Amino acid sequence: MLTEAVVGRPDARLRPWVDRYLGYREDAPAPLVRREVAGAFVVLILGWGDPLDVHDPRATDRGTSGNAFLAGPFDGWCATRTAGTGVGVQVVLTAPAARRVLGLPLGELANRVVPVDRVAGWLTDLRDALAGAAGWAERFARLDAALAARLAATDPVDGRLRAAWRRLDVSGGAVGVAALADEIGWSRRHLAVRFRQEFGLPPRTVARLLRFERAYAGLGRTVLTVPAAGAGGAGWAERAARWGYYDQSHLIREFQAFAGATPAVLARRTAGSHPSYPG
Repeated sequence: MLTEAVVGRPDARLRPWVDRYLGYREDAPAPLVRREVAGAFVVLILGWGDPLDVHDPRATDRGTSGNAFLAGPFDGWCATRTAGTGVGVQVVLTAPAARRVLGLPLGELANRVVPVDRVAGWLTDLRDALAGAAGWAERFARLDAALAARLAATDPVDGRLRAAWRRLDVSGGAVGVAALADEIGWSRRHLAVRFRQEFGLPPRTVARLLRFERAYAGLGRTVLTVPAAGAGGAGWAERAARWGYYDQSHLIREFQAFAGATPAVLARRTAGSHPSYPG
């Protein structure tokens, strides 16, 4: 169980890129298994405690076991398993932010979990520095310095790709790929190829994930208002339309693909609390 969670706010200069840091300590005397939802983001874990096992049920070679790794973007759910004591810092980055900070195309990370020592030496050095720091305030300051240095050393992504991402994000995935390509002056094929290379997933998949993210975040507000079993169909159909899905069946298919369960099952597990995103 999570025994310590400390949220750190990055330096103001970093906030266009990083929303927050999460320092954590988790003690699991018995194996703890979780299901992590899909997302068009990158998760950076810099830990120094017992390892976390990550398993993608779609492909056994996509997982890893360790305490410091990069994950995603992922277009399917994963399972994690840990036992013992895990300590570290989690940073969730949007795909454009991760592309800039890491300095590598995210096509190399899509649907993969990679130990940080296979990605960049500076990440390994940062993990070691965080482990040796006196407390969370010092760790967050070291993160600020390391990420600011990376932003100063890397080039921005093509402005047309950044604009395409912003349009998808602001609309919650409601903009069609054809319209998006017309707006930035590229063909649909060229946009799909470049977008996937730089951000890890094609724009159509990212649009689906952004819509799912908003629906998943809204589950905590549905628990007390969705009709009970037997009358629940109308309630979920209404929410499917509100969240941008064609119908209730479309909503259920997307949740099963990205979270491994139906929205009704996840809402019951939420028990009135707001689910975190990512899981």
